[in-house]
Amino acid sequence: MFRKVIHVSTRREGEIIDLTPQVAAVVRESAIRDGLVHLFVQHSTAALTTIECEPGVLADLTRSLAVLAPDDAVYAHNTKWGDGNGRSHVKAALVGPSLTVPVAGGKICCGTWQQIVLLELDVNAGRERTVICTVTDE
Repeated sequence: MFRKVIHVSTRREGEIIDLTPQVAAVVRESAIRDGLVHLFVQHSTAALTTIECEPGVLADLTRSLAVLAPDDAVYAHNTKWGDGNGRSHVKAALVGPSLTVPVAGGKICCGTWQQIVLLELDVNAGRERTVICTVTDE
Protein backbone atom coordinates (compact mmCIF):
# COMPACT_ATOMS: atom_id res chain seq x y z
CA MET A 1 0.00 0.00 0.00
CA PHE A 2 1.13 3.54 -0.77
CA ARG A 3 -0.52 6.73 0.53
CA LYS A 4 0.00 10.34 -0.37
CA VAL A 5 -1.96 13.53 0.26
CA ILE A 6 -2.91 15.85 -2.59
CA HIS A 7 -3.46 19.47 -1.53
CA VAL A 8 -5.77 21.65 -3.61
CA SER A 9 -6.42 25.38 -3.26
CA THR A 10 -9.83 26.51 -4.48
CA ARG A 11 -11.05 30.00 -5.30
CA ARG A 12 -14.82 29.84 -5.73
CA GLU A 13 -18.01 27.82 -5.41
CA GLY A 14 -18.63 25.72 -8.49
CA GLU A 15 -14.96 25.34 -9.35
CA ILE A 16 -14.16 21.95 -10.90
CA ILE A 17 -10.52 20.95 -10.65
CA ASP A 18 -8.98 18.19 -12.76
CA LEU A 19 -6.96 15.95 -10.42
CA THR A 20 -6.10 13.36 -13.07
CA PRO A 21 -2.44 14.42 -13.51
CA GLN A 22 -1.81 14.48 -9.74
CA VAL A 23 -3.46 11.07 -9.25
CA ALA A 24 -1.50 9.58 -12.16
CA ALA A 25 1.72 10.93 -10.60
CA VAL A 26 0.88 9.33 -7.23
CA VAL A 27 0.23 6.00 -8.95
CA ARG A 28 3.58 6.23 -10.78
CA GLU A 29 5.35 7.12 -7.54
CA SER A 30 3.76 4.15 -5.78
CA ALA A 31 5.35 1.73 -8.28
CA ILE A 32 2.22 -0.43 -7.94
CA ARG A 33 1.49 -2.01 -11.31
CA ASP A 34 -1.97 -3.50 -10.79
CA GLY A 35 -4.52 -2.66 -8.13
CA LEU A 36 -6.71 0.24 -7.10
CA VAL A 37 -6.32 3.91 -6.31
CA HIS A 38 -8.79 5.21 -3.76
CA LEU A 39 -9.38 8.95 -3.26
CA PHE A 40 -11.10 10.57 -0.29
CA VAL A 41 -11.68 14.31 0.18
CA GLN A 42 -11.63 15.25 3.88
CA HIS A 43 -14.28 17.95 3.66
CA SER A 44 -18.08 17.97 3.85
CA THR A 45 -18.54 20.69 1.20
CA ALA A 46 -16.34 19.24 -1.54
CA ALA A 47 -16.79 16.08 -3.61
CA LEU A 48 -15.02 13.76 -6.03
CA THR A 49 -16.25 12.22 -9.27
CA THR A 50 -15.25 11.44 -12.83
CA ILE A 51 -16.45 13.46 -15.79
CA GLU A 52 -15.32 14.74 -19.16
CA CYS A 53 -13.61 18.07 -18.49
CA GLU A 54 -15.40 19.84 -21.32
CA PRO A 55 -17.06 23.24 -20.71
CA GLY A 56 -20.51 22.11 -21.82
CA VAL A 57 -20.74 19.04 -19.62
CA LEU A 58 -19.20 20.92 -16.67
CA ALA A 59 -21.90 23.59 -17.04
CA ASP A 60 -24.52 20.83 -17.23
CA LEU A 61 -23.22 19.30 -13.99
CA THR A 62 -23.24 22.67 -12.22
CA ARG A 63 -26.79 23.39 -13.41
CA SER A 64 -28.00 19.93 -12.41
CA LEU A 65 -26.61 20.25 -8.89
CA ALA A 66 -28.27 23.69 -8.60
CA VAL A 67 -31.61 22.06 -9.48
CA LEU A 68 -31.12 19.36 -6.84
CA ALA A 69 -30.01 21.81 -4.13
CA PRO A 70 -31.15 25.29 -5.21
CA ASP A 71 -29.58 28.47 -3.87
CA ASP A 72 -32.90 29.89 -2.70
CA ALA A 73 -34.16 26.85 -0.77
CA VAL A 74 -34.45 26.99 3.01
CA TYR A 75 -31.75 24.85 4.66
CA ALA A 76 -31.94 23.94 8.36
CA HIS A 77 -28.13 24.02 8.47
CA ASN A 78 -28.15 27.72 7.54
CA THR A 79 -30.70 28.45 10.26
CA LYS A 80 -28.62 26.69 12.92
CA TRP A 81 -25.12 27.81 11.89
CA GLY A 82 -25.70 30.97 9.85
CA ASP A 83 -22.90 30.23 7.39
CA GLY A 84 -25.15 29.96 4.33
CA ASN A 85 -23.64 26.75 3.00
CA GLY A 86 -26.46 24.29 3.60
CA ARG A 87 -26.78 23.72 -0.15
CA SER A 88 -23.02 23.03 -0.29
CA HIS A 89 -23.35 20.16 2.20
CA VAL A 90 -26.31 18.69 0.32
CA LYS A 91 -24.53 18.82 -3.06
CA ALA A 92 -21.39 17.23 -1.59
CA ALA A 93 -23.43 14.42 -0.02
CA LEU A 94 -25.19 13.75 -3.33
CA VAL A 95 -21.94 13.44 -5.30
CA GLY A 96 -19.87 11.84 -2.52
CA PRO A 97 -16.48 12.21 -0.87
CA SER A 98 -14.69 9.23 -2.41
CA LEU A 99 -13.78 7.51 -5.64
CA THR A 100 -11.97 4.30 -6.54
CA VAL A 101 -10.27 3.76 -9.91
CA PRO A 102 -8.53 0.60 -11.18
CA VAL A 103 -4.79 0.64 -11.84
CA ALA A 104 -3.32 -1.56 -14.60
CA GLY A 105 0.22 -1.54 -15.89
CA GLY A 106 1.09 1.27 -13.49
CA LYS A 107 -1.56 3.60 -14.93
CA ILE A 108 -5.01 4.70 -13.86
CA CYS A 109 -7.76 3.11 -15.98
CA CYS A 110 -9.76 6.21 -16.91
CA GLY A 111 -11.57 6.24 -20.22
CA THR A 112 -10.44 8.43 -23.09
CA TRP A 113 -12.73 11.32 -22.13
CA GLN A 114 -12.83 10.65 -18.39
CA GLN A 115 -11.05 12.77 -15.82
CA ILE A 116 -10.94 12.63 -12.02
CA VAL A 117 -12.24 15.90 -10.58
CA LEU A 118 -12.72 17.69 -7.29
CA LEU A 119 -15.88 19.78 -7.01
CA GLU A 120 -15.62 22.87 -4.82
CA LEU A 121 -19.17 23.27 -3.56
CA ASP A 122 -18.81 25.65 -0.61
CA VAL A 123 -20.37 29.09 -0.95
CA ASN A 124 -17.60 30.27 1.36
CA ALA A 125 -14.95 29.11 -1.11
CA GLY A 126 -11.33 29.98 -1.12
CA ARG A 127 -10.46 26.79 0.70
CA GLU A 128 -7.53 24.47 1.12
CA ARG A 129 -8.74 20.96 0.29
CA THR A 130 -7.08 17.69 1.25
CA VAL A 131 -7.48 14.56 -0.85
CA ILE A 132 -6.05 11.34 0.55
CA CYS A 133 -4.81 9.12 -2.27
CA THR A 134 -4.23 5.45 -1.40
CA VAL A 135 -2.86 2.99 -3.94
CA THR A 136 -3.18 -0.72 -3.16
CA ASP A 137 -1.94 -3.69 -5.12
CA GLU A 138 -3.80 -6.87 -6.02
